[in-house]
Amino acid sequence: MFLALPAVLMIASGSVHAAVNAIVKGGSKSGEADPVAARMTARASTDGASAVILLPAMLFVAWPNGAWTWLGVSALVHIVYLYAMIRAYAVADYSAAYPVMRGSAPLLTAAVSVGVSGERVSVAALAGIALVAGSMLALVAGRHLSRSALSWALLTGAMTALYTVADAHGVRAAPTVISYIVWDFVLIGSESVIMFAVLTQGRLFADLAVQWRPGVTAGALSIVTYGLALTALSLGPTAPLAALRETGMVTALLIALLFLDEAVSSQRALAVAGIVIGAAVILIE
Repeated sequence: MFLALPAVLMIASGSVHAAVNAIVKGGSKSGEADPVAARMTARASTDGASAVILLPAMLFVAWPNGAWTWLGVSALVHIVYLYAMIRAYAVADYSAAYPVMRGSAPLLTAAVSVGVSGERVSVAALAGIALVAGSMLALVAGRHLSRSALSWALLTGAMTALYTVADAHGVRAAPTVISYIVWDFVLIGSESVIMFAVLTQGRLFADLAVQWRPGVTAGALSIVTYGLALTALSLGPTAPLAALRETGMVTALLIALLFLDEAVSSQRALAVAGIVIGAAVILIE
């Protein structure tokens, strides 16, 4: 039987993650003419809020000695991840881009964690990972997804795999889990605001004055979702847990239906069932 606590933490993390991404996706609904700039503002407000919320905690947590290299790797990967995600959401529906991003990530995470890091994963767990990933990718079967959108979504998935493995190593190497969580959020939040401020030529700050409220909500939720994920990764194996996080697609589908006015077909419902079955295979392995 798969470890209960890490699994519960990661499944909960996936559901909250879907909500955060829906807030970022909806960032352009405020009337911003440039959808890329609008989502840069939404993402920067989210990451910046997370950093501000956790900044005072830096005075009370231990320095992440032993994890500096992993924090650096995670921060560098996040630069590419954040930009690629924004570009993907700018040219594709949330319910089309999100499954590709998240569906490719578990397979790539398994490849990196097993092939590079040498983690051991059972055949049953690998089957569950493949079923979760395949089911998520099936969500976009038959839909028009431009070459540009697919490229950005796949790049986002690749970066997700890389930062997941880096953070899994980092949170295990840090003196405490909370130490790594605090430093990770402050570093990434800072770089997100700086990067998107440069890319929008400073317009970001004027837009933040209008969009800061959803950003604070998403920022607080981001701490919850990735805090749960990092805690889970400190307790269990990387690849199966990364796949379990993708059960958040169930939540994502409900959000798309109820709040983003996107239709949910029988194909999507079957794909979600496949995700649930794949997660079950991992859990009972």
